[in-house]
Amino acid sequence: MNNGSVVNRNVLMLNQNYEPLTVCTARRAVVLLFQGKAEMIETADGLRIHTVTESYRVPSVVRLWRYRKVPHKRIMLTRKNILTRDGHRCQYCGAGTGKGPMTVDHVIPKTMNGTDTWDNLVCACARCNNRKGDQTLEEAGMKLLKKPSRPTFITFIQRNIGIANGWRPYLFMD
Repeated sequence: MNNGSVVNRNVLMLNQNYEPLTVCTARRAVVLLFQGKAEMIETADGLRIHTVTESYRVPSVVRLWRYRKVPHKRIMLTRKNILTRDGHRCQYCGAGTGKGPMTVDHVIPKTMNGTDTWDNLVCACARCNNRKGDQTLEEAGMKLLKKPSRPTFITFIQRNIGIANGWRPYLFMD
């Protein structure tokens, strides 16, 4: 494996209190380590970065030495983010994107005062969306596979870049 791909690997960055902050590249994490701003918590399965005279382990998880106050990350309510939250799977029948384009459906229809909120919008295949129409779930005889809710930062890490095995305890998944 060449150094170009190794330094572009994803690294989970934790705040001083072990709270997940963000995901950065291994290159950025190594710079933080050399600057003395972070410590290595987990390594990337024996991967190493080589210089002319030295060899260094590639981090998988780093923790900042100083606590960094950051505003709470709020994920914008957009069509793309609804589809991402639901994994591009119809929340009525479970079909994936191979079944056709996905739409966003109001669980409680707008005609019945349904709102544009995280808990009222779901990913739906065109067939299920058309079948439900302007009806409630009960009227249409349909059920949701999973109750919709506001996603977390962790949800989006998982959906967008995946979770490395060494990250699970730090993302409160174990």
